[in-house]
Amino acid sequence: MSHRLTALLVILGGVLALATAYWAQYIALLAPCPLCLWERWPYRIIIALGLVTLLCRPPTGRLVLGLAVITMLVGAIIASVHVGVELHLWRSPLPECNGNFSPGMALPMTPAIPCDEPVYLIPGFPVSMATMDLIYELTLALLTISYISRKPRRFSR
Repeated sequence: MSHRLTALLVILGGVLALATAYWAQYIALLAPCPLCLWERWPYRIIIALGLVTLLCRPPTGRLVLGLAVITMLVGAIIASVHVGVELHLWRSPLPECNGNFSPGMALPMTPAIPCDEPVYLIPGFPVSMATMDLIYELTLALLTISYISRKPRRFSR
């Protein structure tokens, strides 16, 4: 598999994740909490890194895909923090999730839902969107790592 095909899969993975999030928000009317909004940023970044990879030669493309993997792992950390908040293992690091607002801080236009209430995309399926995001992000990272860790092929003429 070439680095360009892997880049296309990374881009597709990011687009699918964001499309699912926006579908849940605007079609299924599931309001995202502030941590949910943070979880979307790594996907935006990996889409951009995937596009950069398409323009690069193989050695540089593999390096850029490595940066995408690091971004995916950061996304998995954000998702795991969110899962821990949902399970009440710890409080959210974001003040707006805890109802703590600093003096002079602008209030949100719409009331945010609490970060510790799990949002379920599939009724009757007891896996929250944050948990699905964690699993998806780790799977995408492992698939990309499996390509990066392969020895580059040399074709002889």
